Amino acid sequence: MRLLDEYRDGAAAKRYAQAIARLVKRPWVIMEICGGQTHAILRFGIDQLLPQEITLIHGPGCPVCVTPAETIDKAVALAARPEVILCSFGDMWRVPGTQGDLFSAKARGGDVRMVYSPLDALDLARRHPERQVVFFAVGFETTAPVSALAVYRAAAEKVTNFSILAANVLVPPAMEAILNSPDCRVQGFLAAGHVCTVTGYESYESLVRRYRVPIVVTGFEPLDILQGIHMCLDMLEKGEPAVANQYSRSVSKSGNRAAQELVQKIFTVTDRHWRGIGLIPNSGLALSPAYADFDAEKRFALPEGPDAGRPGAGSAGAGSAGAGRPDSICRAGQVLQGLIKPDACPAFGSECTPENPLGAPMVSTEGACAAYYRYRRAKRNAGKDGPTA
Repeated sequence: MRLLDEYRDGAAAKRYAQAIARLVKRPWVIMEICGGQTHAILRFGIDQLLPQEITLIHGPGCPVCVTPAETIDKAVALAARPEVILCSFGDMWRVPGTQGDLFSAKARGGDVRMVYSPLDALDLARRHPERQVVFFAVGFETTAPVSALAVYRAAAEKVTNFSILAANVLVPPAMEAILNSPDCRVQGFLAAGHVCTVTGYESYESLVRRYRVPIVVTGFEPLDILQGIHMCLDMLEKGEPAVANQYSRSVSKSGNRAAQELVQKIFTVTDRHWRGIGLIPNSGLALSPAYADFDAEKRFALPEGPDAGRPGAGSAGAGSAGAGRPDSICRAGQVLQGLIKPDACPAFGSECTPENPLGAPMVSTEGACAAYYRYRRAKRNAGKDGPTA
C-alpha cells in the first residue's frame, strides 16, 4: 500500500501539474488509449489539474466497447444452442448486438457463464465432456496469451469439446487508423502500460517515424498519468517525437517474449471490424490453420452477421444500440474515435445511462461514457462542468 499511496500523493500530483503548466507554450491534444487511464483521469480530476491549453481525449481503449454487434450476435446465437455452454468475462454480458445481449440470452434459457479466465472455461470442458464449451475471447494483447494457452492445452490434452470465439484486437493498428482519419486531432498518445507489458513498445516506433507523434507508455495511477503527460508534452514542445517508457517498473522494450511466441503459435493476424470505427486491416487475431479445430465459428458454421461491414451498423456505426433500440441520437462511434467527449452526445445522461445504455461505451466498466457518468460528467452536472467537446 505504501507504493500505491506514493503514486496517489496529492501534493506530488500538484507539483507535476505545475511543472506541466510551466512547460506548455501552446495548445496540445493528447489521447490516452486505455479505458483504465480514462477512469483514473476522471476519478482523480487529473484533467482539471492541467492548464486549459491541454486537451485530453479518449480513444477506443476498451475492447468490450469496440467488439462489433455482429460478433455479439454470434455469441448470442451460440448461447441459444442447447449443447453449448457459452463462457465470457462478465463485462461482455450487457454489450448489445442486433439480437440482444448475453444477459438476455441467459434469461431466455441459454447456458451463459461468467468466468475469470479462459482456463476456467477449459476446466468446464474437462468436467462436462457431454457439452460443447465455447469461450468468448475478447480483449487487447493483454488477454490473448491466456486464450492462446487455453487452446494450446486443449489441443495437447485432446479436449475436443472446447473452442473459442476469437475477438481479440490489436492496439497499434487502431492508433494508425485514428491517425489516418481526416478528422484526427491527436498530437500525442499515452499508450496502455498493461498492453506493453506483453508486447513491449518496439512496434510503436514505426508509428512515431511515419506520423511524427510522440507516444508515451504510461501506467494507471495519477502520478503515472501526469508524468506520462509531462513526457509527451516535453517532446511536443521540443518537436522531438519518440517512444518513451514511463511505466518502466512493469514494461520493457521487448515485452514478454514467451507470451508473444505462444500467441504467434496459436493465432494469426487478420483484419477486424471495430465497433464505432469500422474495418481496420491487420488489427485482430484469428486462430491459425493448425488450431482451426478450436475455432467456434468454423465448428458451428456460424454465418456472417447482418451488420458485417455495413456503414452505420454495429461494426462501424455511431450508435450500435441494442436490438430494436433506436440509435440515431447515440454518438458512441464518435466517442470511440476521440472526435467528441461523452457529454457532447445528446443522449448522454438522459436517454443513455448505465441502467439504460444505448452504446457500448456506457455498458463497459472501462467505457468513456460510463466514466463520465460515474464521476462528474452527467448532464445533471452540466451547469458546473459544461460541455467538453
